[in-house]
Amino acid sequence: MGTSLELGFNFWITLLFIALMMGVLQGTCAYLILAERKISAWAQDRLGPNRVGPWGLLQPIADGIKFLLKEDIIPDHVDKLFYLLAPCIAVSTALLAFAVVPFGPTTPPPVLLDYRQVPPQAVWPQTVEEEKAVLEADREHAKRTNDKTYEEKLKEYNDTIQFVIAPHVNIGIVFNFAVGSLAVYGVLLGGWSSNDKYSMLGGLRSSAQLISYEIPMGLSVLGVLAVTGSLNLETIIDYQVKHGWNVFYQPLAALLFITSVFAECNRLPFDLPEAEQELVGGYHTEYSAMKFALFFLGEYTHMITTSFLIAILFFGGWHFPGTNALSGVGGILVKLIVIAAKMVLFIIFFMLIRWTLPRFRFDQLMGLTWKVLLPLALVNIVCVIIIKQFHLSEWLLLPLSLGTLFLVAGLALYMPRQRPRAPIRLAAHVASGPPAVLQDHEIID
Repeated sequence: MGTSLELGFNFWITLLFIALMMGVLQGTCAYLILAERKISAWAQDRLGPNRVGPWGLLQPIADGIKFLLKEDIIPDHVDKLFYLLAPCIAVSTALLAFAVVPFGPTTPPPVLLDYRQVPPQAVWPQTVEEEKAVLEADREHAKRTNDKTYEEKLKEYNDTIQFVIAPHVNIGIVFNFAVGSLAVYGVLLGGWSSNDKYSMLGGLRSSAQLISYEIPMGLSVLGVLAVTGSLNLETIIDYQVKHGWNVFYQPLAALLFITSVFAECNRLPFDLPEAEQELVGGYHTEYSAMKFALFFLGEYTHMITTSFLIAILFFGGWHFPGTNALSGVGGILVKLIVIAAKMVLFIIFFMLIRWTLPRFRFDQLMGLTWKVLLPLALVNIVCVIIIKQFHLSEWLLLPLSLGTLFLVAGLALYMPRQRPRAPIRLAAHVASGPPAVLQDHEIID
């Protein structure tokens, strides 16, 4: 009876925690929009939002009320089912992908080892009988070594506060990528169901862009997973606490991952799916009121999730020199501030890039991923495999990564520029005869 009450209490506490986190996440998205408007105003030497509340701090609340009270228009020419489903997919996948992302101090989950083998290896029992045999072997090993059993370690882990909605997910990074990749369906369905040429072009651009950049993004993480030996994000943080941040070993992988994240979040210079100068608004041209707000919320939530992932995979998560020695409530608060500060810095970097680099052409966008990022990611994986195979020091990855990056950059400077294959026809008026055709390559250049 007591166990049932305890399980019910834990269930409601967990549910309340998830609801609280969803509220915090959506509130953070609202104020990130305010931050972006302030940063864009600073970059363009203007004031930005400053009328609603002191320094414009109540502007997100006013924007939310405006979205709620705006007339909800559904055009007659749209496919209503998928038109309404698209923004729901966009925001739900972004929120679900955040479930396995640590946002504060965590401890690595215990690993069940099969001590019937020599040497013992991690095991995931497939049947009840196998689980009983493995746990019995673990108990016997704990008695011989005077150590804790797996069950005791698991209970201790569960009793410790883990700042992640779904802890102990051994395929955390795979789950995050799998759910995050489903966001393309929201954008694609939104563009297709709108039955509008601008929306359709935005959806097509987005599908090609997201699918292409997921490849170098996944490949860039493979090196981290090979070195860490786990797909669990909490374990990846713990590895960096003990061995140093991954960005010091694999700066090339970090650069590839950050670049791919920009494309996955449709941020400049990769915002071709919603280029207002070309497509009016892109895939969300026909959306208004809360349906448009859901697309916006999904995009900013995805930006928060990927910023946390950058901090977790390459910059140590909640770790900073000296923080691992802190304990108690003070230590928890410091670690929360550290990982939040890293996330905020990456988001500010996202926003500053928007006012720094111009938008790519679509051929440049696709050429960057297939001709540059993908080969570099493969080279990085080969370097990691060589280091792991011959049991060399991981610090050798640093010169290998930097050397590869500088070598490719140097080759790019001396590569010949590709000339246009067809002559450029001038549309200007000519004195007589057919339109002029430029054949002089110096004029073309």
